[in-house]
Amino acid sequence: MIKKLLKLCVLSLFVFSACSKDESNTDQIVINQAQTNSLTIDEINSKIDQSFATKGSFNWNEASNHVLWSAIYQGQKVASIGFGNTVADFDRSKTSNNKVIENEILNIIIRYEGKSINNILIVSDRYLNQIDVIIEKQETIIALKRSKYIRYLEPADFSYSGVNSGLEKSSSSSSGCGYESETLSTTDYTTVTPNAKAPWTFYQHNIPAAWSLSTGSGITIGIIDSGTSPNQTLLGSNFNDGLSSGRSIQKFGTYVDSIWPWSTATDGPDDQCGHGTSMASVAAAPRNDNGLPVGVAYNSNLITYRAASNVVLDGYHEQNGVKNAFTALGNNASVKIISMSMGNIISVGKISDGVKYAYNKGKLIFCAGGTSTSFTTFVGVIFPAWMPEAVAVTGVKEGTSNQKCDVCHVGSKIDFTIQMQRTSSGNSVPVDSYYDNQSDYVGGSSVATATTAGIAALVWSAHPTWTRDQVLTKMKQSATYYPTKNADYGHGNINALLAVQ
Repeated sequence: MIKKLLKLCVLSLFVFSACSKDESNTDQIVINQAQTNSLTIDEINSKIDQSFATKGSFNWNEASNHVLWSAIYQGQKVASIGFGNTVADFDRSKTSNNKVIENEILNIIIRYEGKSINNILIVSDRYLNQIDVIIEKQETIIALKRSKYIRYLEPADFSYSGVNSGLEKSSSSSSGCGYESETLSTTDYTTVTPNAKAPWTFYQHNIPAAWSLSTGSGITIGIIDSGTSPNQTLLGSNFNDGLSSGRSIQKFGTYVDSIWPWSTATDGPDDQCGHGTSMASVAAAPRNDNGLPVGVAYNSNLITYRAASNVVLDGYHEQNGVKNAFTALGNNASVKIISMSMGNIISVGKISDGVKYAYNKGKLIFCAGGTSTSFTTFVGVIFPAWMPEAVAVTGVKEGTSNQKCDVCHVGSKIDFTIQMQRTSSGNSVPVDSYYDNQSDYVGGSSVATATTAGIAALVWSAHPTWTRDQVLTKMKQSATYYPTKNADYGHGNINALLAVQ
C-alpha cells in the first residue's frame, strides 16, 4: 500500500504537485509546450498594456509565470526577490530567521538552475529581506512561487516601454533632465533682502510670511534624485551665505552607471541630469545677495543622493540606487524629511521595501504624484507616491486648488497641491540653474513635491519636539479642503503661515 502511495505521489509531479513542502532533487515541473520559449520584449509590453487597458494598473505579482519569467529572461536574467515570514516582513533586523529563509530560497534556485551560489547571487541587502539573483529557467520561477517565504518575485532589469510608459525624461519644463538656463520674468519673483528672488508661487502659499516664524533651522531634508550640480556653488561652497547660516549640505551617490548588474562602483554624487539640482534649489537654496531664487527652507540642512540618472526609475541600477538611498536616509538619525520627485507607473518591490524601512524609522516622506504629457488622466498617481507611507504631491495652476497643471497627474492618492503654473504666461517656478549665477524654471509635480518638503521643514523647525504625524496633521489643517479630502486633489494647497503657527 505504501509503495502504491509513493508511486501516485511521483506521478502527481506531472500536474505540478509535490510529495511534501520540501523541494527535492527529483521534483519535476512540466511547462506547457506553447510557453517554453520566452516572450519578446514587445510581447511583454503588450501584456502590460493590456493590463493597463483593462484594470488601469499592472503588478508583477499578478503576472503569469510565463510573462514573469519572460521579463526576467529579457532583463539580463536578473530577478529581485523579497522574502520573509509574512508579506509585511521586510526589515532584516526584525526577522530572526532571515538567513535561514534566504538560504532556503537560494537552495531552490541552485537546485533548479544547476549552478553554484557564486553564479546565482548578485547581492543580498544588508537591511532588507531582499536579494537579487540570476535566473534562467522558468521552472525556477514556478518553484520559487510555491514557497511561503516569497513576498515578491520581480524582474530586476526589465524596462517597460509600452504605450503607457511616457513619463517625461528629458524636458526641464516638464521636470525631467536639462541643463538649460533662462532669464526670469520680473513678474515671476519678488526681491527680498539681502538681494534674493522669492518665487511667485511662494506667495501663493504664504511662505514669505511664514519666514518670520521659521526658516527651517535645525531640520535636515534628504533629497533622493539625480544628485546636485558641482557647478552650482549655492548648493556647495556657498550653501552657508547671507541669511542662510549654521547649516550643512552633504552629497552622496548610490547610482551605478553600468549596464552590468554586478557592477558596484557608483559614479559619485554629482548631478548629470539637472533635475536633482532644481529640487535641491527649491527646497533649500540660500537666501543671499546673489540675485538668485531662494529655497523654501533656506536655513535647513540638506543631504542629497544621486540615486538615478533621470526621473523614470526603470533600470536595475536606478531602482537599486533609490532603494539604497532610502535605507541610508532611514538610518540617518539627523534626517527628518525625505523628498523624492521620481517614480514609475509600475511598482518596484525593493523600492517599496526601502520606503517602508525609512518610514518605520520615523521619516516624513514626500513623493511626486507624476508628470507626463501623454497619459496623465489614464494613469493617475504613480509609484511610490501611491504608497500609504508616502505623502503624494502634485501641481496646480495659479489661483486654484483643483485645476491641475498641464502635465501633472491627479487622483485619489494625492495629499497636497502646490500652485506652480502661472495662468497667463504658463511659467513655472524659478530655481537656481545647474550653473553658477544663472536661473531657470522648473515645473510639474516634481517642484511641487520639493516645495512641500521645504514647508514641512518650516513646520518641524517651528515645533522641533513634534512627531512626524503632528507635523503632517498641522500641514493638513492649514490646507484648502481640510478636514475632507478632495477626490483628486487631496487636502489641496498648503498655507505655510498657518502651518508653522
